[in-house]
Amino acid sequence: MQGPNNLVKKKLPGKSGIILKADWEIDILRKANSIVAKVLQMLKGQLSEGITTYELDKLAENEIKKCGGSPAFKGYKGYPASLCISINEEVVHGIPKKDKVLKSGDLVSMDIGVVYDGYVGDAALSATVGAPSKEAADLIAVTEGALIKGITQARPKNRLGDISHAIQRHVENAGYSVVKQFVGHGIGKSLHEPPEIPNFGRKGRGPVLKPGMVLAIEPMVNIGSGDVKILDDGWTAVTADGSLSAHFEHSVAITKKGPVILSVPD
Repeated sequence: MQGPNNLVKKKLPGKSGIILKADWEIDILRKANSIVAKVLQMLKGQLSEGITTYELDKLAENEIKKCGGSPAFKGYKGYPASLCISINEEVVHGIPKKDKVLKSGDLVSMDIGVVYDGYVGDAALSATVGAPSKEAADLIAVTEGALIKGITQARPKNRLGDISHAIQRHVENAGYSVVKQFVGHGIGKSLHEPPEIPNFGRKGRGPVLKPGMVLAIEPMVNIGSGDVKILDDGWTAVTADGSLSAHFEHSVAITKKGPVILSVPD
């Protein structure tokens, strides 16, 4: 789940407001994120023609609880579900519905948050129902590639802008557009902590990256324009031009040796 429109604003220690996590906190965050990763892989395997997004949300919530966690999104600022599920031109924050039925070829982006032992995990992926079109497959590959490019820059002594620049360059070199209205974020005891992590920017700008930072890095990429609009439900963001969109996210700890992806299964 993204900011800045839904970023929790509160005073935090330090000039930048960025909270550095101890190793034991990162261990808990790893567990929270491993649950997220497990649920996402389970949901990816359930994508099939005829299933509703409501059914997927219930599967997600049940699996989260079975793993000892609780949904981080449900009730957050009034969000009504455990899963954000966005289809085709929907960018993020799509609300699961009983009458929203998946069709063959749909591009589905799923975003999950889990609270475990007081800490939050957050990750997202995009996949298709059945075999993807070349258009969807290329978009998915570029978006996931942009995430990996950003993660490689999440190392001590780099700056936040190095992550943002790497994502933007990868996306735009492929001829696509990054969404600028929504950004990644720090994560820990709160779903959204400083810093905001844009998917665009200049190298060498922003806070210096330090061991103990935990970042939710999440490019959202459109085939057409990067512009989005919000539907009347107040949550669902769609591409302004109706083009396809994809979304990938990992929660990443910065260590002395470099980035460690937390949102992978145990």
